[in-house]
Amino acid sequence: MLKNIDPALNADVLHALRSMGHADTLVISDTNFPSDAIARQTTLGKLLRIDNVSAARAMRAVLSVLPLDTPLQPSAGRMEVMGAPDEIPPVQREVQAEIDRAEGKPAPMYGIERFAFYEAAKKAYCVITTGETRFYGCFLLTKGVIPPKSD
Repeated sequence: MLKNIDPALNADVLHALRSMGHADTLVISDTNFPSDAIARQTTLGKLLRIDNVSAARAMRAVLSVLPLDTPLQPSAGRMEVMGAPDEIPPVQREVQAEIDRAEGKPAPMYGIERFAFYEAAKKAYCVITTGETRFYGCFLLTKGVIPPKSD
């Protein structure tokens, strides 16, 4: 255990998050997403896991250390429901609440069509799969920066 580090963040996930640069993207996926196959095509090239937690819980852990690319607002995407792109299922509402909490203000997610999401995921830095069993629990985040402290 480390002080002030969310215990859901394991060493592999922390290493990947720290290694990412500004504008790199990452995927947080549900259990139905083809995580391993997609992860092999990412920059990292291997699947990362935050097991046995919901997508919202994984999002809370990741956003406890990862800045979102706020000038790019919105910098968090969600997989759209097929045939109903404007529908926001409960899993996505829960994740939206975590994003808003981390940002300290509303930061609406943008929708990504399912097959376009798969293609974007292949270009990501990494894929983190969760224990989320609900459909459409897949998200794409763009890493931002931490500005220097003023003296």
